[in-house]
Amino acid sequence: MANRSSIFTLRVVVDFLMSVLEKSSSPGMGPWERDGCYMPNSWQNDRDLLPSRETLITMLRVLPGAFFFIDDTETIMYANASAQAITGATLEELRGTPFWRGAPQLVSSELYHAMLQARQIQASTEVEYCSPVTRTWLHVYLSPTVGGLTLQFHEVRAPAQRKREDEIRTLVDAIPQLVWIAGPDGYITYNNQRLIDYLAMTLEQVEGDGWMVRVHPDDHQRVRQAWQTAIQTGTPYEVEHRLQDGTSEAYHWFLVRGVPQRNAQGMILHWVGTCTNIDEQKRTEQQFKESQESFRLLAETVPQLVWTMWSDGRLDYTNQRYRDVTQANLNLEGDDLWRQFVHPEDIERTLMLRHQVLKNGNIYENEYRLRDGRTGEYRWYLARALPVRDEAGQIVKWFGTGTDIDDQKRIEEALRQSQEQANILMNSSIIGINIIEGEQIVEANDTFLRMTGYTREDLRAGNINWMRITPPEYRALTQQVHQQLTVQQYITPYEKEYVCKDGSRLPVLVGAVVLQHFPYQSIAFVLDNSARKELEQRKDAFISMASHELKTPLTALKMQAQLARKRLERQSPHEAATALSRVEGSIQQLERLIGELLDVSKIQAGRLEYLQEIVDLDTLLHEVTDTMQQISTTHTIVVRGATLCSLEGDKDRLGQVFINLISNAIKYSPGAETVEIDLSASPEAATIRVRDHGQGIPQEQRDKIFERFYRVSGPNQKAIPGLGMGLYIVAEIVRHHGGTITVESEVGKGSTFSVTLPLKRSLKPESTSVPETLG
Repeated sequence: MANRSSIFTLRVVVDFLMSVLEKSSSPGMGPWERDGCYMPNSWQNDRDLLPSRETLITMLRVLPGAFFFIDDTETIMYANASAQAITGATLEELRGTPFWRGAPQLVSSELYHAMLQARQIQASTEVEYCSPVTRTWLHVYLSPTVGGLTLQFHEVRAPAQRKREDEIRTLVDAIPQLVWIAGPDGYITYNNQRLIDYLAMTLEQVEGDGWMVRVHPDDHQRVRQAWQTAIQTGTPYEVEHRLQDGTSEAYHWFLVRGVPQRNAQGMILHWVGTCTNIDEQKRTEQQFKESQESFRLLAETVPQLVWTMWSDGRLDYTNQRYRDVTQANLNLEGDDLWRQFVHPEDIERTLMLRHQVLKNGNIYENEYRLRDGRTGEYRWYLARALPVRDEAGQIVKWFGTGTDIDDQKRIEEALRQSQEQANILMNSSIIGINIIEGEQIVEANDTFLRMTGYTREDLRAGNINWMRITPPEYRALTQQVHQQLTVQQYITPYEKEYVCKDGSRLPVLVGAVVLQHFPYQSIAFVLDNSARKELEQRKDAFISMASHELKTPLTALKMQAQLARKRLERQSPHEAATALSRVEGSIQQLERLIGELLDVSKIQAGRLEYLQEIVDLDTLLHEVTDTMQQISTTHTIVVRGATLCSLEGDKDRLGQVFINLISNAIKYSPGAETVEIDLSASPEAATIRVRDHGQGIPQEQRDKIFERFYRVSGPNQKAIPGLGMGLYIVAEIVRHHGGTITVESEVGKGSTFSVTLPLKRSLKPESTSVPETLG
């Protein structure tokens, strides 16, 4: 069908033209030509018709479609610009030419019959047909006039296409959207039923810009400007505005979109648009805006650092407290600026954790140090962030807080150190610790279990009771102490003994305190007191031995002095000399004992004096063996090998080492005949081995013989004099010279003491063979 506004315009023009032509049929009026159209001569002097004539000419020019005026002989008298365009000829070429020859593109049998009908009935008619030449569908409006016939042609869509459009319109009426169609100039030509129902207006009422009466007054200017811009530029139209419901008169927000539909040449044929109700969305946006304002208000009042960021990690917002701490506007100064405030030791861990969280969308939690921009000091913060997801589950934002936990971290560090100290104490290899509940020991460290010989299985089975492992003679004291613990919450350390699992007794020193948070439990600290007890026993034995050792030479001195006095009184010089000689030996024995006591005292005080000199080791050893061989007539001292070396040290102190070792070898091998000394050297050290074939030392006592006042126990050793100081002094002198001393022994077969000393090479020539030397 032709456009209704075009048909209306055509009818107005034709009716006007007929009225004019009727006047022109009066006698004496001849035609005149103007603008290519034949007009009656009487118009030239008819002033009343001048405005009508000008109006007619103008209307003919702008009339939509191709317009022809043909006379009764079907000759073209006038053709407008559209008619010239459709035929491809000028007005001069068309005028005076038969219509069927001048416009072959429009010729059809349907048109011929329509023209005959219009003349016969002398009434307007319409016809629609397909041009055999152009294959386009045409709609023709024919109207008879005085002296001829007017034809107006419009190009229309084919019936099949119109059928499809009708089907589309039916479909459009069924969809839930509000749909509209406008012409290229923006003139509304169609609304679907849903839009008509919403506006409560007819299509005639909304045509053109009649629909604007339903737009909210506050949105009028913005809507008109957006629509005009779209029409002028041919770009898609999109605007949000409020549209009034014609029934309830309530305004609702709509998103209005329009898209231009173009032909193959790119010309806009019409606009197709939709109106989508977004009232709920707008209310949601308003609520979100209000909630966002509430969030910001809350974020500015909480004591935490508050921040939000986008899903890609870009910072979105920080509260004032965050900016106060960092002294930077993170929103304006860059997304990565926050890194410079994180402690260097924490930045790598923080970045790695942040990358993982952004990737997997898990809850973010991290502890790091943040520099306070006001003081320059770092403080610990606990950062937490939660992802905010949309309805599809996609992360749109992250919401995070930073809580100052510096004081908490300091407390945790102090607690950790305290826990470490407690663990060190519990894991101590020196102090035994147990926890007591009533008479039962409910927990204990490994040291306590090792001291008493019990196992963890015994502990779990409840087999360790402090009263049962206390010997009978200590139970009264132990009960008295535990009563004191109940009253005072602690006890002064006291000495007692435990009965170990194997039945042996262990001297201990015990202290205890009540646990504050567990008032029914107390913790006891146990020290192995056996070493001190053994030392006390050694001291007692030493005092006894020292008294005996000193008393023996003193008694001999006294007797020999008395004997020498009597000999002198009788004038017996030879016997007096012999007695005095024996006095000298006792004095030397006393001198040695007193010297050892003084050396031990100096060693304990760290005041033992040493000389620094070059010592020829071979010479020193031969001097010592010669001297000892002269003193001892019971053993032969055999020296093998040589060191051919010198070292820096104290010659007398080193001589004291070898004298003591040779003396012990002779003393502890009374049934043997020889003491053997082997000398050897490497580029770094010299080794001297002193071997005897005596009683030997038990395995369990070998580690103790170098301790102060220690003597090997046994029935054979008790008869051998000594204070247990010699090897202690020897070990100290060797250690001072940077050397080591070890012992290898087998009971009944003898002992070998090995001394290794670092060297300084001698200048005397080396010998390829060393003869065996007898001391």
